[in-house]
Amino acid sequence: MTTSIAFIGLGAMGAPMAENLVKRQFRVTGFDMRASAREALVAAGGHAAGSAAEAATGADVLVLMVVNAAQARSVLFEAGALAALAPGALVVLMATCPPGEVEAIAAEVAAAGRHLVDAPVSGGVNGARGATLTIMVGAAQPSFDRARPVLEALGDKVFHVGQTPGQGATVKTVNQLLCGVHIAVAAEALSLAEKAGIDGKLLFEIMGGSAASSWMLRDRGPRMQESDPAVASAVDIFVKDLSIVLDAGRAAKTALPLAAAAHQMFLASSGLGHGGRDDSQVVRAYRALNAKPANDA
Repeated sequence: MTTSIAFIGLGAMGAPMAENLVKRQFRVTGFDMRASAREALVAAGGHAAGSAAEAATGADVLVLMVVNAAQARSVLFEAGALAALAPGALVVLMATCPPGEVEAIAAEVAAAGRHLVDAPVSGGVNGARGATLTIMVGAAQPSFDRARPVLEALGDKVFHVGQTPGQGATVKTVNQLLCGVHIAVAAEALSLAEKAGIDGKLLFEIMGGSAASSWMLRDRGPRMQESDPAVASAVDIFVKDLSIVLDAGRAAKTALPLAAAAHQMFLASSGLGHGGRDDSQVVRAYRALNAKPANDA
């Protein structure tokens, strides 16, 4: 029988993910607050619902590609999606959430006779479109085995990192720590080079092939040179995700000074009005910080 999937959250990443499931012959019913997103899923061969509960009615799997844990709770409990699922159904939580929140949601899902698969993703819009996401899964083995065909339709790197929901979220938290710091330090390096009169394009060409390189430097560095690059992941995503990192550090009594500094720069960029821009535009905060004073001769 074809697995019936309810997909909630048809945003920049969720929409192509849902379409990839349709291409793999899953029966996908999606819901998003925006009518245009629902219409696009129908045009791709999926089905649209008028509410989260309607989408989830009788579904075997509920995929949540929402912004945060608060939205996941709203969909599951307030909107009634959890109760509408088939008995024993899987809830696949793919948003970046604090590990403690994931554990709490998992307990409530289990109490309702369903099973939570903690499966945050990395790879951005391009990974969602190409079904090349990295997926970090915390779930009991039977739940992981059931979810695996769905996950493999969305990503080409599916890792079962632990038997407990919350462990996937922990790995994603560490991932976001590294990503956020790498982007911020690339912007900091560019800011220093620009202040010294070095061409940024040349700088990243050199650094991209040196021991100083990182995936983020090679990917985000060129976008820092663009005036308004297409948004692969927004500045405000890292404001949120680095907040989760710092909360996890506090909970574990672990000092994270580099993550804290990076968070401040993303916050500054957002405060300057760039929260919706591509996350490479954290460089705007550095440029503002290091601008030549008006009275400088």
